[in-house]
Amino acid sequence: MITELDPRLHAFDPDARVAEDSLRALLPEPGWSFVSAWPAQAGAERLSLRAAPDPEAAQVSEALPGEGIDRLWDGPDGWVYVRVQTDGYLGWARAAGLVDAGSADTSLQVTALRAHAFAGPKISRPIRAELCLGSVLGRGEGEVVEENLRRWVPVVLPGGAAAWVQEVTVSPLPDGDPADLRADLKAELALRFLETPYVWGGRSAWGLDCSGLTQVVSAAFGHAIPRDADQQQEFLTPVARPQRGDLVFFPGHVGLMLDERRLVHANATHMRVTVETLGEGAYGQRLEASCTGFGRWNG
Repeated sequence: MITELDPRLHAFDPDARVAEDSLRALLPEPGWSFVSAWPAQAGAERLSLRAAPDPEAAQVSEALPGEGIDRLWDGPDGWVYVRVQTDGYLGWARAAGLVDAGSADTSLQVTALRAHAFAGPKISRPIRAELCLGSVLGRGEGEVVEENLRRWVPVVLPGGAAAWVQEVTVSPLPDGDPADLRADLKAELALRFLETPYVWGGRSAWGLDCSGLTQVVSAAFGHAIPRDADQQQEFLTPVARPQRGDLVFFPGHVGLMLDERRLVHANATHMRVTVETLGEGAYGQRLEASCTGFGRWNG
């Protein structure tokens, strides 16, 4: 029965014989221990999820600051097995990177690609946290402070520390309705990631992989899609002819279409986010030859 489960999404350890409680019916053999998750949050730093409880293990994904986390079971040496609530992805994380969810305020979302939280309402104050698109903050006590034509908002970082961000950091993105406008805005946002370094398992403008790019861009406009390229392809509606904002798929890879031929993607060939044209040049020809289809959000 275990072979039918996806270890990216189903929490079970056949060696330790421990699994999440929801898998009881799928693991009827004796000797299993079942656990229930309890809620936590990623702290004020991006939380690396790894394939094993080892700092040398491959990074499989990241949780962004303030994202909800299901804490499943403890491992050795301060490691804990967790699930990111936004996409259900599993991995091992350092327990020190988690904070108690409690009744944390999550009313503010960072909309800047990259940003910093400061100790006070001034750019010369010490940096308290490194933020990114999709980070979740609370609204701090007090009023907005205007300083040298800048507007500073008091915030609460994950874990409860007080800080300040400029208002532009949390200003809403443009409205994405109707659907064709939202698709265009996705493409525009994806282009803002150009030259971002490629990082396996990354999900932020500090460094990301191919499906990390398409996932965070989609999420910015309310479209929650799975973590990995193959999961995204299965999740979206297949289309024969791509439009701006559609996703394009290859074996183990995904990009976002800018029109019928051009795509923007995070790729390990150039080690950064680039724009390519299907069928153009040696690289574009390889991409076109390996394309496995296109997908569109129809939710």
